[in-house]
Amino acid sequence: MSREHEWVDEEAGPVVRPYAVARGRTRPASSALDLLANVGATGLPAPSGAELSAQHRRVLACLSGKSRPVAELASEVGLPVGVIRVLLGDLLEHGLVAVRPQRDRASSPTESLLREVINGLRAL
Repeated sequence: MSREHEWVDEEAGPVVRPYAVARGRTRPASSALDLLANVGATGLPAPSGAELSAQHRRVLACLSGKSRPVAELASEVGLPVGVIRVLLGDLLEHGLVAVRPQRDRASSPTESLLREVINGLRAL
């Protein structure tokens, strides 16, 4: 059985709790890893001595060639956001991912603008 599939049972699904995947940690190493932060793989090789689990490798595989928000990555990988943030923190420490914080709130659309758009769509 490959290491990647050792935590999944065909009928039962995942057999390891999410906190075990994150080695009992609940907080990421970086505060920059909020839900909307874009994360992308740097393409650098893993440093010698880096202990990367199958889940770390899954996250890197999902990031190959494109960056995406933390929340979207969690959905694609099928793990809770808290676990993904911890795993990304590990990868960030090893220089395997880069984080671009979410856009500045000043450049985000205002609530009133979004309401106007919604009302306009409803009118169609």
